[in-house]
Amino acid sequence: MPSTLQTFDPASGHLTTVLVTERLIEAPNWTPDGTALIVNGDGRMFRVPLAAPGLLPIDTGACVTCNNDHGISPDGERLVISDSSETGESCIHVLPISGGTPRRLTESVPSWWHGWSPDGSILAYVGRRDGAFGLYTMAVEGGEERLLIEGGGHYDGPDFSHDGAHVWFNSDRGGSMDLWRMPAAGGEPERMTGDDRVNWFPHPSPDGRSVLYLSYEPGTEGHPRDRDVELRLIDLASGGIRSLMTLFGGQGTINVPCWSPDASRFAFVSYSRPDAG
Repeated sequence: MPSTLQTFDPASGHLTTVLVTERLIEAPNWTPDGTALIVNGDGRMFRVPLAAPGLLPIDTGACVTCNNDHGISPDGERLVISDSSETGESCIHVLPISGGTPRRLTESVPSWWHGWSPDGSILAYVGRRDGAFGLYTMAVEGGEERLLIEGGGHYDGPDFSHDGAHVWFNSDRGGSMDLWRMPAAGGEPERMTGDDRVNWFPHPSPDGRSVLYLSYEPGTEGHPRDRDVELRLIDLASGGIRSLMTLFGGQGTINVPCWSPDASRFAFVSYSRPDAG
């Protein structure tokens, strides 16, 4: 099923197709220098230069079952991946952005990475411990994981605000899957959406003005692929929400941080319908 990697400018509405491939690719990250995107596909990681788009393999050593929870350090020098090759369940590793030998970070599994603090020192991720989902943080150099929040439902998609003050996430702790945020240091969570849609994967923009997220139709269970979904934007000054587009996607579209460094565009993946021919 073809994958289409695109970028979108919310201010102008300009849509750019970067790459179309028969390979299933997912979850674009934008490099801090603005020159490339990084995606996963078939358990591997790829760099896509914007000047000459193509899937250039990144050496991830023994980690060859990478999933769509990956990201780039703020200084652009390291890549964090979530991979199940060693443990059979998703585990977080860090390696040089150009490729190399991954260094394992999380001892407890499963763990899925989702956010990097703006100063590059802390990772935020999802963990399932004793059957319960929760959000955790850990120093990128390693150490003990710190529980941020758990209990009362599913938790996913933790991503830091531009200033590092808050962690945004999605959860059904309030009865439906909505967006929330809480102080990065810990504290009471605040519900940020409350409509009848099923809302996932909030990504605060680097300029602190907006939050991009994936929105499913009411009644959707989990975050499946191959669905009609919307990409929506919260204006943080007004609190207003607008739908940017409807597309065929879901899982793999914007699982991880995908804004350009200047906050003018974001990257995403859409997919062809099975009956598209």
